[in-house]
Amino acid sequence: MTAAPPPLILASGSRSRRQMLEAAGLTFEVLPSSVDERAIRDALEGDGDAVDPADLAEVLARAKAEDVSRARPEALVIGADQVLALGDAIYNKPRDLAEARQHIWSFRGQTHALHSAVALAKAGETDWTSIDTAEMTMRTFSSAFADTYVDRAGPVICQSVGAYQLEGLGLQLFERIEGDYFTILGLPLLALLEELRNRGVIQS
Repeated sequence: MTAAPPPLILASGSRSRRQMLEAAGLTFEVLPSSVDERAIRDALEGDGDAVDPADLAEVLARAKAEDVSRARPEALVIGADQVLALGDAIYNKPRDLAEARQHIWSFRGQTHALHSAVALAKAGETDWTSIDTAEMTMRTFSSAFADTYVDRAGPVICQSVGAYQLEGLGLQLFERIEGDYFTILGLPLLALLEELRNRGVIQS
């Protein structure tokens, strides 16, 4: 008799990640992690060495997965995170709409990288990770457009590290996008689905 697969938990309150997993037909519970992302970033950056943004995304994804996994050791926990880098600068989610406007203005006419990481943890330990990167080139828009965009898009953009959502008005910010759509939304979904099939959690 084949053992039943472990329950699946998403350690994230992200609406887009939840919707991606739901659209893929997964059955799972949402239990957001309580780890302090900014504290982890500050600790890594405080070491004095330059922080690789892809490595940072993986560290955060692992931390979230392990945090929830310690409380639910019987489950398979999905942790995910996304880090935006423009050159050597790493950006956090904007605190308010004024900072969101500053962010998109700094991205204007330039290419930034979105590094998305996903981790799986069981019994408090991560045993699988995957990282993917997308390159995002914003067009050279006017100051008036930036104002209009922020006003129309509203506070929801502060929930996204880049202050945009490609599912909506944010698409108008871009000249060119290179990378996987799901990675851009914050989850390397195809790699995750493949690993879940390999483990027998979903049908192969």
